[in-house]
Amino acid sequence: MFTGLIEEVARVVEATPTRLGVEGRVVLEDAKLGDSIAVNGVCLTITDLDQGSFGADVTAETLRRTNLGSLAPGQPVNLERALRADARLGGHIVQGHVDGVGALAAREEGNLAFAAPRDLAKYIARKGAIAINGVSLTVAAVDDAVFTVALIPATLAGTNLGGLKVGDTVNLEVDIVAKYLERLVRQ
Repeated sequence: MFTGLIEEVARVVEATPTRLGVEGRVVLEDAKLGDSIAVNGVCLTITDLDQGSFGADVTAETLRRTNLGSLAPGQPVNLERALRADARLGGHIVQGHVDGVGALAAREEGNLAFAAPRDLAKYIARKGAIAINGVSLTVAAVDDAVFTVALIPATLAGTNLGGLKVGDTVNLEVDIVAKYLERLVRQ
């Protein structure tokens, strides 16, 4: 489990159809094999550690549901270590289980509008929580399958969201509570 509070932005050093290598400084301070690291919001397991970088295996399911398959060496990624049980939950509950890929539809100063897949749009609510590339954010507005978030300068500078261009893809994780409520209502 994660909070959606990004600890550092790092660079991809290796990207293959089965493996991702990422540099890291902060997230590697106490890292060990088997630890979970969220990379652009995707929970990955550290399979090897080198000086200043880590490697993780990726599955076909991960590549199908996320934008990790489009990453190339040098690209920036958001990193967060798994939540410790004794830590404050400063963002919202983020599982690292990406629901789908959206795209930046428009940007105006700190307001970013994203197009979400139709099957996810029903879970996105004004003033609700959403994780975009692993960043815990509050939805400012929703219009059908397009939603807007308002970002402060610190979030734009401290994550890879500040560098997005219209059309760039992002990983979306909707609020888990909404998905559970839908399932309960169906039953």
